[in-house]
Amino acid sequence: MGEWEALVLNPRTGGVRLSVHVRPRSSRSAILGVREGALEVALTAPPADGAANSELVKLLARALEVRRGDVSIVVGASSRSKVLEINGMLPEQARSRLSGAAR
Repeated sequence: MGEWEALVLNPRTGGVRLSVHVRPRSSRSAILGVREGALEVALTAPPADGAANSELVKLLARALEVRRGDVSIVVGASSRSKVLEINGMLPEQARSRLSGAAR
């Protein structure tokens, strides 16, 4: 099983949910890969005043080719471990687009 097949994507009505582990204050923002079933993401923004959350939503919306409004943090807004919901996306589409956007 490859790295991207290990990414846990839970189908929801009209979208998909996934776990994300964030590394704030990194040297650059990038999708790093999969760790323990969660997407690992590095962000340059600090974890203050919602800056890292905003950057995370922007980065994933660009990688998944959806509007920012289609990406929402449903659990863990103040934690490094988060659950995000992506509207208008099937699990297979999300996996394919994320693996293509990874460094």
